[in-house]
Amino acid sequence: MPNTANAKKSLRQNLRNRDRNRAEKSSLKSQIRKVLSALSLGNADLAKAELKGVAKRADRAAAARTIHPNRAARIKSRLSARIVALKGSNPESPSAKKVEKKSSNEPRT
Repeated sequence: MPNTANAKKSLRQNLRNRDRNRAEKSSLKSQIRKVLSALSLGNADLAKAELKGVAKRADRAAAARTIHPNRAARIKSRLSARIVALKGSNPESPSAKKVEKKSSNEPRT
């Protein structure tokens, strides 16, 4: 047990911050599970909508230093890559149109 007043206050702050950090991490993990469940169902549009919530929570947690900022970036990057891969493997969904280069047969001078 803490003896000094400063140590007692520090203990109270640590307990409060621990509860806040656990809640923030738990809500982030819940949002991630929503995206993963949408991906497992093959619903890329729902997953993309849920990804916005994940990005918001991850950025807030990183700003508060609850998680490392690089971890937030990895979470967003990996989930968005899985969504893009799902969209690419789904032939009936409209994919992005490829831009064709205009080729000139004339030699450059």
